Amino acid sequence: MPRKIGVLTGGGDCPGLNAAIRAVAKSAILRGYEVIGIRNGWQGLLDDDTMILDRVNTSGIIDRGGTILGTSRVSPLRIENGPQQVFDGLKRLDLEALVVLGGEGTLSVTSKLFKMGLPVIGIPKTIDNDVMGTNFTIGFQTAVQIATDALDRLRSTAESHHRVMLLEVMGRHTGWIATYAGMANGADAILI
Repeated sequence: MPRKIGVLTGGGDCPGLNAAIRAVAKSAILRGYEVIGIRNGWQGLLDDDTMILDRVNTSGIIDRGGTILGTSRVSPLRIENGPQQVFDGLKRLDLEALVVLGGEGTLSVTSKLFKMGLPVIGIPKTIDNDVMGTNFTIGFQTAVQIATDALDRLRSTAESHHRVMLLEVMGRHTGWIATYAGMANGADAILI
């Protein structure tokens, strides 16, 4: 019987999730693991909503947006007996470990479950680049590129019409997208 690991994505989606899912699956398969995709974040683990991630269904997803696994903002820490349900789910699925792709919220939950004994690897993903302990998160570079492209277009319009233009970008509690895109484009001011 092959060894098994699970993969789930939690929180908001961002560019690069499917590429990361594919990389995890491909690497694990090469090492003899069966990879179980858990649909819709932690909710899928609680509900046993899974799919096999093999070479066939992870082929061609590297440049697709979103996540083939789906996602949710469900936290097992906010559900009665949620942590135990997570451990029970791992046992039912016969998983040795879980790979969790998530941002600040999902990885905070993951960290707490790890401290309770969950065998887990966290992969930081968020356009906000606000996960402590990492330099760059999956999704951040794409967000900066899109904001930089928008600034390039706004600059030529502003110059043509002798106007001042503002671009508001996402960033949650941090201002990394604004800072990187503004610096790359020579913005007169960057307001966080």
